[in-house]
Parts: sequence; C-alpha cells; structure tokens
Amino acid sequence: MARGDLTDDEWALVGALLPAERGRWSRPALDNRRFLNGMLYVLGVGCPWRDMHERYGKWNSVYVRFRRWAEQGVWDALLETLVELGLTDDWQHMIDSTTVRGHSQTAGAKGGLIRRVLVEAAAALRAKSTPAQTVSQRRQRMSDDL
Repeated sequence: MARGDLTDDEWALVGALLPAERGRWSRPALDNRRFLNGMLYVLGVGCPWRDMHERYGKWNSVYVRFRRWAEQGVWDALLETLVELGLTDDWQHMIDSTTVRGHSQTAGAKGGLIRRVLVEAAAALRAKSTPAQTVSQRRQRMSDDL
C-alpha cells in the first residue's frame, strides 16, 4: 500500500458501496480498490490522468471507470451515504480559485439569457446525475427483501 492509498478500514467501509465491475470483451474486471486509489491519487495530486502512477494500472482504464461512475451517479450516492453515516460534512465542496472565473454579477453586470441557460443546463445535469436512492437505501431494501 502506497502513501495516500485507502487503509483496510476505509476500504471495508467504501468497498461495499461501489458497483461490481464485469469484464468487458473477454477481459477480467480488475480490482475496484486499486482503481479507486488511482482516482484518488490523480485527484489528490492534481496531475493529468496520463501521469498517474503505474501501480494503479492503465491510466485510460482508471479514467474510463471514473467517468462511468460519474455518469451512473456513484459519486453522488457515495457522498450522500457518507453524510448519512456522519463520516463527512454535509456536501462540502472545494473549488480551486485559480481555475474559476468570477460571475458576471461580481463585476456589477446583470445576468442575461446566456447565464440563465447555463444555470438551467447545469441544474438539469445535476438532476440527471443524482441517483433516485442512495446506496445505503438500496442496501437496506435488499436486506429487507432477504
């Protein structure tokens, strides 16, 4: 285990919340833990995906799984579950101000049609990526069915 990788206790908590991966085109699916560690490495260090350390596997495979989980709402469900368990603050987000442009209203301008369209598009994307139920709710329902 490298510095910054998930500990066994952290993996025991988070591992069950991630979707099982199937192999594609006769290739076996690799370990979710290694892929998640690779994702956390890239996000923590801030390097490009291509510069990810080799110990996490092929950068493209890690990136594809990261995008797939984002499209499936896995990250939102994971965060919501961690909030429900009291393991993180309620939807805390970090933004790097070096890459964020000031809003048009910060300079005294009024937001126009373009701003409204962008805000509505962002809201629609957020609604699309938010799962109907959290992972913990799904697990509870499955345990109730058993």
